Amino acid sequence: MHGVSFHVEEGELVSIIGANGAGKTSILNSVMGMTPTAAGAITFRGRDITKLPSHQRARLGVRIVPEGARIFPQLTVLENIRTGLYGQKKTADVSSRLAWIYELFPVLQERSRQLAQTLSGGEQQQLSIARALVSKPVLLLVDEVSMGLMPILVEKVFDVLRHLNEEQHLTILLVEQNALASLSISHRAYVLETGAITLQGRAEQLVSDPRVREAYLGA
Repeated sequence: MHGVSFHVEEGELVSIIGANGAGKTSILNSVMGMTPTAAGAITFRGRDITKLPSHQRARLGVRIVPEGARIFPQLTVLENIRTGLYGQKKTADVSSRLAWIYELFPVLQERSRQLAQTLSGGEQQQLSIARALVSKPVLLLVDEVSMGLMPILVEKVFDVLRHLNEEQHLTILLVEQNALASLSISHRAYVLETGAITLQGRAEQLVSDPRVREAYLGA
């Protein structure tokens, strides 16, 4: 990373796009506290969280959907979702949260008793998102959610992210190689190249930028 600086306003959906190896995942891991920050500061709702461990950031409302889903294959779908409740207050209304998750992802309710390893790739990605959402996060970090999915499943997953932002007012920071899909649902975006931000602006402006179109949109 080279002096990377960015911000996400509450209620926004912001994308960081760039080629594989540009450093996108490292940014999310730093925000989540899984990678130490060598310099600078990370603030969340006005609080400096730079030195907080990951589990404390999670309790503040920061959750991550990791690259490649990373579900627990030997647990059932329901058990996987429940792992997202770790660290939550005992007063949390688990039943209403599960009902909300199943409304978003009906297939997970249908398969709640199946082992997670029996799900398709797209279903595992939905499960990974559900596990992060069940805690009712304030900020959702999403890492390469389209990786390995068929185009029709990519569209479905991005529709869910759009719904969460527009209807649930969830703040989302999305890291993606699929620039067109991510820009289509974002308010703003940053372009990351070899560890440095080279472009930033409104998503619709970046879609029209010749540099972005040539490098990421194949135009």
